[in-house]
Amino acid sequence: MSKGHGSRTAGAAAAIAALALLLAGCGGSGGKAETETTPSTTTTQPVGSGATSGEQTPPAEPTEILAQIKGDANVVVTINSAVRDHDGYVTVQGTLTNNGTKSFSAIFWRGGEIALVPSGASVAGAVLVDEAGKKRYYVLRDTDGVCLCSTGLIGIKPGTSVPIFAQFPAPPAATTEVEFELPTMPPAKITLSEG
Repeated sequence: MSKGHGSRTAGAAAAIAALALLLAGCGGSGGKAETETTPSTTTTQPVGSGATSGEQTPPAEPTEILAQIKGDANVVVTINSAVRDHDGYVTVQGTLTNNGTKSFSAIFWRGGEIALVPSGASVAGAVLVDEAGKKRYYVLRDTDGVCLCSTGLIGIKPGTSVPIFAQFPAPPAATTEVEFELPTMPPAKITLSEG
């Protein structure tokens, strides 16, 4: 075998190996670029959800509507559940729908507190109000100050719905109805259920 033929064979083998590595890095997407059609809505799992860090649990199909809140620019928040669990938390879940004509970012829903800045565009400013007990319950936060709620609510396109959640300390067991408040939106009464 000539020296030139050997170097061509080695070059071809190297090219095939490089191509195999490139294809392996594509993750089997068939060479098509994957595009994100909706924004990421949460980076934090509810406490007691059983999900490990970084794991995304698909939201269950909503079966009930506890309240529907309509705000400016035809943005609608539908609350589907408000469940008190045995660990002493209330998790409110629902859907944010942009029925407007422009993209929506929930930057004002974060609230005005400086400590909530790490939560970004989120529902970190949500509050549960126990009118009978005269107490307000704020969204829980992790050790980095990020809310235990939906984050990354940026650039939600018209006609798009995204699931949202927020987790709060639970009011006393005798409290079965609270008011859900979100900055810039009207309040809504919701009934707590037991998980």
